[in-house]
Amino acid sequence: MRKTVAEVLDSEEGAEVELFGWIWNKREHGKLVFVDLRDGTGVVQVAAKAGTTDQQSLELLKHLGRESAVKVSGIVVRDPRAPFGVEVRCLRAEKVSESIGDFPLRKGMGAKALYDLRHLHIRSPKLAALMRIRSNLIWSVHEFFRSRGFVEVHCPTFITAAVEGGATLFEVNYFGKKVYLTQSVQFYQEAAIYALGKVYSVQPSFRAEKSRTPRHLTEFWHVEAEMAYADLETLLRTIEDLVRYVVKRTAELSERELRILGKKIRVEEVDGPFYRIRYSEALDLLRRKGKELPWGSDFGAEEERIVSSEFERPVFVTHYPKEAKAFYHKVDPEDSRVTLSADLLAPRGNGEIVGSGVRIDDLEELLQRIRENGLNPEDYAWYVDLRKYGSVPHAGFGMGVERVLKWILDLPSVRVAALFPRTPTRTYP
Repeated sequence: MRKTVAEVLDSEEGAEVELFGWIWNKREHGKLVFVDLRDGTGVVQVAAKAGTTDQQSLELLKHLGRESAVKVSGIVVRDPRAPFGVEVRCLRAEKVSESIGDFPLRKGMGAKALYDLRHLHIRSPKLAALMRIRSNLIWSVHEFFRSRGFVEVHCPTFITAAVEGGATLFEVNYFGKKVYLTQSVQFYQEAAIYALGKVYSVQPSFRAEKSRTPRHLTEFWHVEAEMAYADLETLLRTIEDLVRYVVKRTAELSERELRILGKKIRVEEVDGPFYRIRYSEALDLLRRKGKELPWGSDFGAEEERIVSSEFERPVFVTHYPKEAKAFYHKVDPEDSRVTLSADLLAPRGNGEIVGSGVRIDDLEELLQRIRENGLNPEDYAWYVDLRKYGSVPHAGFGMGVERVLKWILDLPSVRVAALFPRTPTRTYP
């Protein structure tokens, strides 16, 4: 008899149900009270009416304020006027917990106020639906990797040396020793492939970037994978297959949540092969669009926006110059100026969602690149060790969860896609 809201919405006409939830909204019309009751699965309209609902329950629902917790017993009625065409005719209502004072959220509140009250704002049915879509996306990531024979691994958060660049490291006092929060679990995954072959992780990464763009967080969730015996072509095919699967599967799993949000995931954007252009071709495209950039410069948010706006499907930008990429990227044996690397840009100006590359597998080449970047090989001693004992060609990538959600749901910022976003100016709540 006890049901979640989602189960109630799927129930037969006339079914007796009992559900627990919170009062999200309430409307009174004389002796009739309409309550929008929400739980973790959605919102359903509850109608309390004199003659159907016992008098004590009717008075209780009139009295209780927003976000009070209640237990409702009633009958499911199909009514096209109700949200999702379903209403619960209340027979009895019991108080579980009463809200103390007025609920702080109000219509028309600005973004800053809503983020200050994020601990309460996440109760919004739309924001809750978004978080369910996020959960479905992560579910689809696990499905994909498991189906391809990848093994999930859990890597350290405390690290001793930079992966993506020293300027974006968060320093931590670790029992009197200087360590950092991880920028990427790549190095640990590279160690793991010698034991497990193909590995993946879904965990947070930290970047001390002061960027305040809609595409940056200081703490974000990172889907990362590494593969033994993988070249650039294998890498790009795997990324394309993952992104296509994740987009389509998330849409499939999230039909009800998408209706709540009034959104549609454009699955047609991942139909057909993803585009591929080289870094040099991207420079030419930018030049035609009036954006001059010297060879060797990395692309920022604006350059990625311009390039990705030219394509209706995701586009790989490949073969970045050595100076634009980290030391561990393998140099193209056919062109020593560039690396075997690729960034995947999402269409409609959304920019990078995946960074990837073939890793250096030769010991001397790795040591040379470490020195060229002004780094101390001793700081990477265990990582260098991997090239001494049975080194093999390998490649890997990282995908930003919040960036993918921003793209497929047309969100204004990656902050909306995080339960409690972290930025250079926000660590509360």
